[in-house]
Amino acid sequence: MTNPVAGKISRGGAAERCDGASLYGADGGRKYLNLAERKRSLDAIATLEPDKALFALTLVWTGARVSEVLALTPASFQIERGVVSFITLKRRRLSVREVPIPAALMAAINARFELQTVQLDLDASRRRLWAWHRTTAWRLMKAVMQQSGVVGRPACPRGMRHGFGVGTLQAGVPLNLVQRWLGHARISTTAIYANASGPEEQAFAARFWQEC
Repeated sequence: MTNPVAGKISRGGAAERCDGASLYGADGGRKYLNLAERKRSLDAIATLEPDKALFALTLVWTGARVSEVLALTPASFQIERGVVSFITLKRRRLSVREVPIPAALMAAINARFELQTVQLDLDASRRRLWAWHRTTAWRLMKAVMQQSGVVGRPACPRGMRHGFGVGTLQAGVPLNLVQRWLGHARISTTAIYANASGPEEQAFAARFWQEC
């Protein structure tokens, strides 16, 4: 399958090593995917069969958790608006957040799962698109990381989620929008993604280097 947008485990083990409220481990190791790694991941995803590729692309372009993407149903998608809705449990309350996705990805998901037709059937519209166990999803994403040459702490779905947070802020998306898209209860949690050095910082540093 051609990547529709690249052009224009259960918890424990590796999963636990990807957690944390910081972008860096105690040894200073980075936990997030940088821009180059995200691009290589998209190239790897483009080689997957359709269902797997669409699952992986939904993770990439929403910053959602594996369990949240696995819970998606046809009813989760607002096709005309280009929005997908995630249901999460925050502070013992169900919360729904809407996240925009690229038009090409929405079109590909719509075509593959026949969303417009299935949404007319109340029962069918509530069935999960990807009826996998979390272990299957984790293995899929680990394989993507391996193929794209991502190693260490970032090489997990959490690393991709962190990469989404860093990448959106570096692209100029307002902090409060990133907070909503990621489903953070506190904006201070989202603010950690601003600690990653972005292109603007590199440009300022380059000017300094030239003056010395």
